[in-house]
Amino acid sequence: FFAEEKLVGSLARMSTKERIKEIQKMPTTIKKKREIRNEVLKEITKNSANHSAQISCHTECLQEPAVAFRRFRNSLSENFDNLKFWHRALKIIGAEFGTSVLSYFVFLKWLLNFNIFSFLINFSFITIPQFVAAEPNNLSFTGLELFTGAGYFQQTVLYYGFYTNATISKIENGLSYNMQLAYIFTIGIYFVICFLILVVSMAKSFCRNFLDPQTHTGKASRLLCTWDFNITNEKAVKLKQKNLSTQIKEGLAAVNREVQNFSVRERIVHFVIHLTSWIASLGTAVAACAVVHFFSINNLKLFVKEHKNDLESQAAMLVQPIVVSLLNAFIPFFYSWLGHLERFRTPGHQIYVTIIRNIILKMSIVAILCEYWLNIVAASESECWETLVGQDIYRLLLVDFVFCLLGSFFGEFLRRIIGTTFCMSLGLPEFDIGRNVLDLIYSQTLTWIGILFSPLLPGIQIIILYIVFFVKKTSLMMNCQPPRKVWRTAQMTTSFIFLLFFPSFLGVLCVIGITVWRLKPSEKCGPFRGLSSMYAAVSEWIKILENHTTSKWVVWIYYNLITSELFFFILSAFILIITYVYWQIIEGRKTMTKLLLKQIINEAKDKTFLLEKLQKLQKGNQNSSVP
Repeated sequence: FFAEEKLVGSLARMSTKERIKEIQKMPTTIKKKREIRNEVLKEITKNSANHSAQISCHTECLQEPAVAFRRFRNSLSENFDNLKFWHRALKIIGAEFGTSVLSYFVFLKWLLNFNIFSFLINFSFITIPQFVAAEPNNLSFTGLELFTGAGYFQQTVLYYGFYTNATISKIENGLSYNMQLAYIFTIGIYFVICFLILVVSMAKSFCRNFLDPQTHTGKASRLLCTWDFNITNEKAVKLKQKNLSTQIKEGLAAVNREVQNFSVRERIVHFVIHLTSWIASLGTAVAACAVVHFFSINNLKLFVKEHKNDLESQAAMLVQPIVVSLLNAFIPFFYSWLGHLERFRTPGHQIYVTIIRNIILKMSIVAILCEYWLNIVAASESECWETLVGQDIYRLLLVDFVFCLLGSFFGEFLRRIIGTTFCMSLGLPEFDIGRNVLDLIYSQTLTWIGILFSPLLPGIQIIILYIVFFVKKTSLMMNCQPPRKVWRTAQMTTSFIFLLFFPSFLGVLCVIGITVWRLKPSEKCGPFRGLSSMYAAVSEWIKILENHTTSKWVVWIYYNLITSELFFFILSAFILIITYVYWQIIEGRKTMTKLLLKQIINEAKDKTFLLEKLQKLQKGNQNSSVP
């Protein structure tokens, strides 16, 4: 009672517009909202009748900031949707093309936020301190460096080789900044945070899309309880109607899926086609890896060997990334053709098989490149092999971005022109979800590998993803048609994050681990010059801390936890137990939900007799109008 009285009093002190908004936001029934509104109106009338004296200056000074704060809060809530990144664009895509195409753009947005976080961490703890100790760049800028990543950029904070190994101190006898420890701890903690974010994102997406009780309640809840009655704008209403209609069609398509029965002969034919397609796809991936290895070896000769013509030498460096991008661009079209040839029962099966084939191709190419960088480039006669690896990854990202733009032009724009002008039977193209998603995972994998050799690489990836979003969105709206077969893809975002975690992220951890623990850094460049390995910087730091009594706890943690196999074994066992318990809880909730729904259905069947009686009474009562 006192809480309701306090609520009525606070609402009575608001303006009319603010009061209406607050009442609309209340999570209660319409009847209860009307009762609260009437009580508020009575309170306002009562206060206006008894309020004869003017409000004191002190009270007025207190009320004005409170009213201003409430108005500011309401204005923020009104514009919150506009502050969301690409909120309206994603709603339009979901309404026009369904959740299957929308999942690609949601994944792209998620990666963009991920790289913004990466860039802020590296720039704050690695790049900004380096500016203090940076030496002037004596190299001239020609413009070609934007494509090759070499030349002027070699002596900038873009690459590992420019960073100092000294302890930075702006004031004598003041606080110092150990660049070696900052470099390795920033990147190490960043990868730990990435691991946790990916695991939590997979768990949340899995629970939302695979274990959500609403997936067992049919489509009635979506039809009856989804509409937002706060929407008043005509365009927003039409967009919401179209979005809801698309979601219901997807759900009905999943429910009404036809079960096809094939004869023994047809099954044998399908098996032979699938087997031949897999042999062709795996053979193509092996051939592509051989081509990449050949051009990588020739690419190293351009780094080591001196050239008379600098322009010709830098242009020749683009041969390897162009070859890699050509393979990544054209082989997926071959895989898509194989998918159409196999004639899967559902579009989902075709997309997942295409994604698996593409991930095998792209991760195999990345594995060949990593083997080339760690075994051949690291053992070369170059003064700074880490910078060479960073330049290689820079060129691969840039050329892959250019081919992505060209793919939207030739693969979708020209395909639309041909399908609507010259060959009408082709029609408009469909958006290739599998190929585009694997392009994102491939570029993100290169970015993760390159963070150790080029700390500002996430900043370049941010620009690339931002441009790709608008190019893909424009190409989708202008050139593509919605999927011919409507189907529900709630689990697709979970699959994308899982593929980003394995094999992409876990493979990157292996590459970073080998680089940090096994490979010897360059002698003349980088923060770890002169050490036997990058991890040796941590070992030397621990030896220094052993002489300080105030830091004994850090030494104890290092020797008893960080370097202890038993600790990681216990930690892994604990995580597995927690995962198992959590899984059992989820399964128990699913079982309880199914039992509850079954009970509700049985009760509904028992009430069928009462409903029939009610219908007879409605027919018999001709004078009354029953809604």
